[in-house]
Amino acid sequence: MQLLPVPVRRFAAWCAVLLLAAALGWVGIRLCGELRTAVTPVLLALLGTALLGPLYRWLLKRKLNASLAAALTCVAVVAVVGGAVYIVVAALVDTGDEIVASLRDAARAVARHFGAAGTGLDDLAGNARELLGKFGGTAVSNVISGVSVVGESVAIGVLALLLVFFFLRDSDRALRSMRGLAPAGTADVVEAMARRAFEAVEGFMRGTTIIALIDAVCITVGLLILRVPGAVGLGALVFVAAYIPYLGAFLSGAVAVLVALADRGFVIALWALGVVLAVQVLEGHVLQPAIQSRTVQMHPAVVMLTITAGASVAGILGMLLAVPLTAAVFGVVQELRERHGTPPEQP
Repeated sequence: MQLLPVPVRRFAAWCAVLLLAAALGWVGIRLCGELRTAVTPVLLALLGTALLGPLYRWLLKRKLNASLAAALTCVAVVAVVGGAVYIVVAALVDTGDEIVASLRDAARAVARHFGAAGTGLDDLAGNARELLGKFGGTAVSNVISGVSVVGESVAIGVLALLLVFFFLRDSDRALRSMRGLAPAGTADVVEAMARRAFEAVEGFMRGTTIIALIDAVCITVGLLILRVPGAVGLGALVFVAAYIPYLGAFLSGAVAVLVALADRGFVIALWALGVVLAVQVLEGHVLQPAIQSRTVQMHPAVVMLTITAGASVAGILGMLLAVPLTAAVFGVVQELRERHGTPPEQP
């Protein structure tokens, strides 16, 4: 005798599965948070391996030894990243004062507008002094913690680079080990899921880098034509922020428009806004479909929720890692659906 109807029992079973999955996910996130010093380099190395895989395979086709090809790939990425960082830092150093001054002028303009609405500058200054008096005592500890964060970031970067070398060189060995650890009869499925997940991350990283470069060049050229101060630095900001889909483009574009508003006036700010919107339309309707058509496609709502969840878990680093990891999960789900999905009915 069944105490509950079949639909109720199915609902209860699905609830149990969802609760178990949520519990496992929560435990996994907690463990990653506790072991973040070790987990972060691994995740960054996986992203770097996905991005550098084509170069490594190209070197292997030139009959180079696997170790030498991996070493040359790491040297190339150090040279490219180092050169890019130097260019970005130099541009920000040269134009940083102009950008900060423009943003300060924009803030003053906003403050004057609010002052006309009833919020005076004296009130704003008083509130600022109150906040500084409240939190100023922690300035020294913040500086010390900032120095420790820089040291930890350098150590994580070096470790991630070393892991990229090993991931590139020993990828075949890792795949064989994974097949050996897989339960009996599931080695092919596990390998297919791993390949699909890695292909999704690889496609995301490669496509995002190309799109970020095109966006940065187009916006930089537009800002240079409009004679907006700090155009090169703003373009570098656009390139870096493009790795956070949607939100990064919005923030970097808002900064560019505010700088144009403060330094060049309302009309130029409107033109700068038009440039930013035109580049975003070009990205959404041309670049994304053309460049990332072979990767896992995710709805914008899913991307925004993923970024929000990543930010709540690990801050900026979580925002950077959330979308590629979600793309990997989507790749695995797609592989499983293709393998175990219900075949279409025959007419």
